[in-house]
Amino acid sequence: MFFNLNIMNYLKSILKTSGYITVGLLLLGFLSYQLFSLQSSSEVANYISQLGPEAPTLTVDGESYRDLNKNGNRDVYENIHEPIEKRVEDLISQMNLQEKAGALFINIIGVNSNGSIMEKPSFSDPFSFLLKPSSEMMIDKNMNHFNTITSHPKEMMFKWYNMIQKRAERSRLGIPVTIASDPRHGVPTTFGGSIYTPYFSKWPSALGFGAIGDSLLVQKHAEIVRKEYSAIGIRVALGPMADVSTEPRWSRVNGTYGENAAVNARLTAAYIRGLQGDTINSNSVLAMVKHFPGSGALDDGKDSHFPPGLQSYKGNQFDYHLKPFEAAFEVGVGSVMPYYSVPKGITTEDISASYNKEIITDLLRGRYGFDGIICSDWGVISDIKVFGILFKPASAHGVESLTTEERLVKVIHAGVDMIGGESLHQELIKAIETELVSEERINQSLRRIMKEKFRLGLFDQPYLEEKNLAIFSNPESIQLGIEAQKKSLVLLKNEDKILPLDKKTKVYLHGFNSDLAAKIETTSLEDAAVIIVKVQTPKGEGVQAESIMQMLLEGGRLDYTDAQLDELLPLLQSKPSILVANLQRPAILTEIDKVSKAVIADFDVSEKVILDLIFGDFSPTAKLPVQLPSSMQSVEEQLEDTPFDSQNPLYEYGFGLTY
Repeated sequence: MFFNLNIMNYLKSILKTSGYITVGLLLLGFLSYQLFSLQSSSEVANYISQLGPEAPTLTVDGESYRDLNKNGNRDVYENIHEPIEKRVEDLISQMNLQEKAGALFINIIGVNSNGSIMEKPSFSDPFSFLLKPSSEMMIDKNMNHFNTITSHPKEMMFKWYNMIQKRAERSRLGIPVTIASDPRHGVPTTFGGSIYTPYFSKWPSALGFGAIGDSLLVQKHAEIVRKEYSAIGIRVALGPMADVSTEPRWSRVNGTYGENAAVNARLTAAYIRGLQGDTINSNSVLAMVKHFPGSGALDDGKDSHFPPGLQSYKGNQFDYHLKPFEAAFEVGVGSVMPYYSVPKGITTEDISASYNKEIITDLLRGRYGFDGIICSDWGVISDIKVFGILFKPASAHGVESLTTEERLVKVIHAGVDMIGGESLHQELIKAIETELVSEERINQSLRRIMKEKFRLGLFDQPYLEEKNLAIFSNPESIQLGIEAQKKSLVLLKNEDKILPLDKKTKVYLHGFNSDLAAKIETTSLEDAAVIIVKVQTPKGEGVQAESIMQMLLEGGRLDYTDAQLDELLPLLQSKPSILVANLQRPAILTEIDKVSKAVIADFDVSEKVILDLIFGDFSPTAKLPVQLPSSMQSVEEQLEDTPFDSQNPLYEYGFGLTY
């Protein structure tokens, strides 16, 4: 009783200090979470009880195999010596409707920090509140394709992957899980297109590789990506981005190789060869080239995650954007992701590509003869909400009036095999049972989907060996990443040959990481001989965001605000200055370029490498992969689908100095 009275007195004091409403909401949230946890634990226990035993290892003619369906026989799909086509057909013949439906969806799966399977959200991982329990997706919805955005320590990712495969093994047919990921080899630690993973080797952005232009280096990079992905169980890369970034306002320019379709084609093909090898096999990581037929020409640069998502091709350059995808098909890319956009005026229906039969079936399947997996981008059917707050609206451009079931059916009839960011298992079963979609149509997609699982060797050996984690301490991989970072930096201006600086020069750093500043010899602004200023690309200015994700992703204007210039210009003018511009998009540097002695374009390179360039440890060799516009007016007067059409650019495509 004494303990309870003390709690009551403490609560009363809090209520008086913080207000009844605030504490009431906190208590309500806490109680709701506890209730949710209890309910979740009960549901998880129920799901787990539905699983069977682990697959026994049996022997036939002196050869061991895993009896995945636990029937005591060596079925065709369990026999490594049978042709893959026969194994696929045997597997599909044994799958029930629930298993078939589940295999057509891929969604994000959570990972607990201790490497255990995530079944409920954690306050240490706010994004986990967007995710469904793993057992619900795997057991109730029969899903076996997931992507992970987690970067826990490698030992924990290794542990989790083997646990998730062991759980999959206990399903009725023992169908293994396939794990996919967005890029993980970037330097930045902030939210963006790359998932910061500390133990992966560190490379420049794709735009940086465009600045280098070396297809052999890109292929070597992809070979290292393949080894590092495979070591923690990632067998599908959600990339490369083959988009040609002819529209500078688009928020994802830095995920592309630039605005030259021929260069993008060479580098896209090289990356796919490095990931997949000459043929897709147990050593490969499957590439998912995106976003077909080219998302870099968005009207007004507005990201097509969000409505209206139009690409009007005002310069009649639709075919120009197809060139990198054509190169991907030539090297045998395993899967393709269509764009969110509406190819306005290109097809008879102005609807998003994943719904568009003329894009998926006629163009991709027909004209190009592509017979791999076509996977929609994430969330084309359903809104994503957190506690009723819109995180991302469904990217159902042009079909907003359709119901969830109608959208699902239309996507499948368009020719899509796998649906990203969705878990609409029951909705698909209902569509099949009511004959809105035929089971044979589903089997067509399953043949492509399961073929890749077999080719990747997942049915025969899905588990990781701990010794493979040694790849992360490979000094060659680490050094190659650093060398690529060096090669990607572009020197745009070097007035009076101020660069390279003498190593004894007293410098003042602005905009750099404070930890780095502490490790080099810097001085106060007053005592400095040279100022080195690092700026980020403007983002979010003028954006009217209607969801959380739009606030995070939408690019907006490319010029600096008056407030930003009021801070930067006096600083840059006060002493000889070196400007380092981190280019996520083609920023308008005109005003700050005028007052800088030297200008360096940085494509997500470590700050140590940047300073090594400034102090002459190596010479710059890269060339701009995009034009840098001189004003927002020139940007607005460009045609979004047309390359190299900025009037009077500050710096032209392909420009770059050395010393």
